[in-house]
Amino acid sequence: MAIITLTTDFGEKDHFAGSIKGAIYSELPNVKIVDISHSVSPFNVPEAAYIIQNAYSSFPKGTIHVIGIDSELNPENKHIAVQLDDHYFICANNGIMSMICSDIAPQKIVEINIHDKIETSFPVLDVFVKVACHIARGGTLEVIGKVINTIKPIKNLIPFVNDEKNQIIGSIIYIDNYGNVITNIKRKFFESIQRTRAFEISARNYKFKTIYNKYSDAINYEIPEEKRYDAGKGLVVFNSSDYLEIAVYKSDSATVGSASTLMGLNMRDTVTINFSKI
Repeated sequence: MAIITLTTDFGEKDHFAGSIKGAIYSELPNVKIVDISHSVSPFNVPEAAYIIQNAYSSFPKGTIHVIGIDSELNPENKHIAVQLDDHYFICANNGIMSMICSDIAPQKIVEINIHDKIETSFPVLDVFVKVACHIARGGTLEVIGKVINTIKPIKNLIPFVNDEKNQIIGSIIYIDNYGNVITNIKRKFFESIQRTRAFEISARNYKFKTIYNKYSDAINYEIPEEKRYDAGKGLVVFNSSDYLEIAVYKSDSATVGSASTLMGLNMRDTVTINFSKI
């Protein structure tokens, strides 16, 4: 049974996500549809890229991923279908795929060219569904598009490193449901520059000199629980996706607050890491 996932910024209020599912079931009644997220911030390409990068590999090989973010067709925003890691991705060529492609080379990329056969003002519903169902039936990518070799990158995806190799300047690319802020600095990249040196992470007026392996590592369990006052404590970890994350222990925006609210950190804000001299 084919699996088709959906990642969009359509939200839950409107009919868009339901219409897409109905159109898929109309063509393939036995397909399995899985919602990854419909709560991506509107037109937020880096946020969508982070979500799909960290979700797709949990699905079986051959899964088809429909990504409906900033998908209106225009001369600067073409549609593509990508075969990568034995999965298929259907989306706009707006940088969404560049985060995944920075780690894994695509097996094949085509620029979708069936638009002259489909009249649409809702390309995710009309074009992306047709392509997804074609692939689910075993169809090849060449039938629905022309092969291309490159995709559009996301600007500022790669952190900046100065010539002296003693500073990384990254940016916030995602804020999760707990208000934790995720940067574009991956563990492997950080360690390649650090080379065991001491460091200081700066985000607005907040500074950190330790990166924990997990959130609870920041807690001193030798202190009696009633005297710890740990909720709301700021910390830095490499999260489960190996991205540098600034968090608040047991964050809750309604009570203790979160890294985003307490520290005033927002999407695209700068995070700087300074390293000591060797």
